[in-house]
Amino acid sequence: MRNRPPASARRAWLVAALLAWAPALLLPQKLLIPMDLAQKDHLKAYGIAFKALRQDTHVEWLLNYRGGSFLLDSTPDIAREAQVRGVTTQNVDAAALAEILAAIEGGNMDIVLLEKAPRIAVYSPPSKQPWDDAVTLALTYAEVPYATIYDEEVLTGGLKNYDWLHLHHEDFTGQRGKFWKDYRNAPWYRQQESEYLATAAKLGFGSVPALKGAVAWAIRGFVVQGGFMFAMCSATDTWDIALAAQGLDIVDIPFDGSPPDPQGQALLDFSKGAVFENYRLYPNPNIYEFSTIDIPNSENPGTSSAEADYFTLFEFAAKYDPVPTMLTQNHVAVIKGFMGQTTNFRRSLLKKSLVILGEREEGEEVRYLHGNLGRGTFTFLGGHDPEDYQHVVGDPPTNLALHPNSPGYRLILNNILFPAARKKERKT
Repeated sequence: MRNRPPASARRAWLVAALLAWAPALLLPQKLLIPMDLAQKDHLKAYGIAFKALRQDTHVEWLLNYRGGSFLLDSTPDIAREAQVRGVTTQNVDAAALAEILAAIEGGNMDIVLLEKAPRIAVYSPPSKQPWDDAVTLALTYAEVPYATIYDEEVLTGGLKNYDWLHLHHEDFTGQRGKFWKDYRNAPWYRQQESEYLATAAKLGFGSVPALKGAVAWAIRGFVVQGGFMFAMCSATDTWDIALAAQGLDIVDIPFDGSPPDPQGQALLDFSKGAVFENYRLYPNPNIYEFSTIDIPNSENPGTSSAEADYFTLFEFAAKYDPVPTMLTQNHVAVIKGFMGQTTNFRRSLLKKSLVILGEREEGEEVRYLHGNLGRGTFTFLGGHDPEDYQHVVGDPPTNLALHPNSPGYRLILNNILFPAARKKERKT
């Protein structure tokens, strides 16, 4: 690698070059979408960036600059759309642009070029309940288009049409989300059970667990071949468990008509999973947890309230670790916690290759992580809804108009822009 001039020389060059564009001072050249506390609606700001990408307008993601701001060409259409959606913007002339670039050059900041809007799919059942999924709420509020797919499309090769996949809060072990004990007679539960059984039969599977295991493996193939996958809540650990349990019966009689294989635990192949290892399963249908991967509140009663539950985002070196830096962009570093069926990933059961993005500062609780699998990546965020602390079945969907600056929802939306990114080459 050739030697680079000193930072001071590079900044001087940038300032001189930009100021040479004196005519540009007559008309703003760039539009800044600040993502610090000055932003009125952080969530819709992502939608503006996505809209620009869909119009073939490149967007520069200014990592660690004012909360991960966006910089793009100022066009009347984008400026007007931002105003309509209530997104704060600032015009940037050549002198201001020089100051921004100098600040980025001299600090723990960098520029990532977003080039093309990713094709987004959400894996979600036809009978999805309105309280079910934070990601669809975020995409809808931010006005980011997405497609909904499910088991049949996944198993017939439909994932090849998408770049980014979110896993709805699914149970890939086929245990119906372990809701059997409390909700097996609820209409929504019975409807989903009927749909699952019909799909399994249609596609030639002898049971729902067998169907879900095949779907989990197909999703693994999507990631290995270069796809980007994001999951929350029970989709995280159950996807990985389903991979490790390929070909095994690890579920009890209510879910497939037979008891679990007594050797199922011993026969788990952790090498097939991407994230967790050495965990123990809970096959009992009366136990709400799937395994020892999740840390239930009973282990940490002092942190099981909205007032006491927080986790901290790591700060990465933007110029050397752009991927985790992108995924942790926010206007705050400490995020209020939120519960789900799977909330806390047990640190001692994580594979060593993973990157931890957010954790509780004490104990084993990891909330946010990232990893590579083949040519693709996956990101897991524990919990169900960043603005509904103790999610309960039957709750109305969260109204994001009341939470336009939600730091937790920002983590979700960071992930949808990640596939569009290419690190910008800076002149030396």
